[in-house]
Amino acid sequence: MNLYSRKQRWKLVLALLALAIVGASLWYSNRIVGKVRQEERRKVELWAEAVRNRAQLVNYTDSLFHRLREEERKRVELWADAQVHLASDNVNDLSFYLKVVSENTTIPVIITDDQGRPIASRNLGAGIERNTDSLRLEVKRMDALHGPIPITLYGNHRQYLHYKDSHIVSELQQVMDHIIRNFISETVMNTAAVPVIYTDSTRSRVIEHSNIDPGVVADSALLRARIEAMAQANPPIEVSLAGRGRNYIFYEESRVITQLRYFPYVQLIIIGLFLLVSYALFSLFRNAEQNQVWVGMAKETAHQLGTPLSSLMAWMELLQASGTDPAAVGEMRKDVQRLEMITERFSKIGSAPELVPEDLGRALRETVQYLRPRMPGRVQIEVQQPAGPITVPLNRALFSWVLENLVRNAVDAMEGEGRITITTGQEGSDVHVDVADTGKGIPGSKLKTVFRPGYTTKKRGWGLGLSLTKRIIESYHKGKIFVKKSVPGKGTTFRITLRG
Repeated sequence: MNLYSRKQRWKLVLALLALAIVGASLWYSNRIVGKVRQEERRKVELWAEAVRNRAQLVNYTDSLFHRLREEERKRVELWADAQVHLASDNVNDLSFYLKVVSENTTIPVIITDDQGRPIASRNLGAGIERNTDSLRLEVKRMDALHGPIPITLYGNHRQYLHYKDSHIVSELQQVMDHIIRNFISETVMNTAAVPVIYTDSTRSRVIEHSNIDPGVVADSALLRARIEAMAQANPPIEVSLAGRGRNYIFYEESRVITQLRYFPYVQLIIIGLFLLVSYALFSLFRNAEQNQVWVGMAKETAHQLGTPLSSLMAWMELLQASGTDPAAVGEMRKDVQRLEMITERFSKIGSAPELVPEDLGRALRETVQYLRPRMPGRVQIEVQQPAGPITVPLNRALFSWVLENLVRNAVDAMEGEGRITITTGQEGSDVHVDVADTGKGIPGSKLKTVFRPGYTTKKRGWGLGLSLTKRIIESYHKGKIFVKKSVPGKGTTFRITLRG
């Protein structure tokens, strides 16, 4: 198993482990949120029940208040009846009626004749009872609250009894209004962080609200949409209050629950972004470190090759002088020249190479001429190029190295038997060089890793050839190299694109 196969397996294991951690985190977070939601739901239900109970208490208090008013009216009617009997001459014992009249010390009353002129008054205060205009004004106020009670004295002669609530009932009325106002206010405010809207029977006029954006309340369309959303989330609480009719309380989950629900996803996104940035920085530093290692290794290799090359050149001169077969010396000289080129290649890694306009076809032919006698006999290699030269900026030594790596990889892929075709072409300012073989092809899952250091299908290999090839083309020649086409069992085509 090569380096990248192991790397892909470790990536898969780590990805599955990360998914398991994310899934467990989301499950646990959702479980906590679910418990908090249940607890808040229970509290809201208790709050809603308390609201209903308080509303019942308010309504019961109001019913008692109405009964007290009815009792006062009965007392006033009894007081009017006593007045009739006191004015009658047929009653022997008037002590009971005198007692009824004298015991009225709380209910303000005014007696008027059939023309509406005040005749007598009680429990109004000295300032009002002494002023006829004040009495007439007070009569109007009393009639607005309660209808007058007619008193028939004799024949068709009548008087009218006007009254209003006693001071005790008036004070109770103020207390009752205060209780209702406090009920509405406290109902809304006691919901803590839960958004609440308290409306009238039309569900459109807001009486009170809490934890709601004022802009929503001010906009009728937004308010209607929010109330509908609340009604779908939770059935509204119906409250009937004395003197106010039927009201509705709309509520929904608190903002804390909403935030807790989305917090795990936000947290995972932030952690993911942090890991991506960290990985990018780590990869940047790792690539920089790898580049330094590449450069150091290349220059050290060039330095180490320099000494034996000088010695070999001296030995060749000695062999030629001693009468050795010139053909053998010539082949040795070619190999030494090749070693010199390799040394030059390594020495140029890490420094900006000089690009010189070269005839691309000539550079390809010279490289192929050197490689052809050193390849298996059953491998055919052919260069196809258009008529006329194609000139591109090249570093001859480095570009020859690229072509040599591609050809050697093709020979290995064909297992010593097949055909290699090198085709050149031009599209606008771009020049293409396609190197096609009839080998076993590259699997689709490996197309993105073939240019990475360490990728190899050989039992003995460092997996550096295509990585160096990519570096030479893209970093030094500012071109591109990629797998143009690869069909398993039929072959692979690499394309090099250079700027003309």
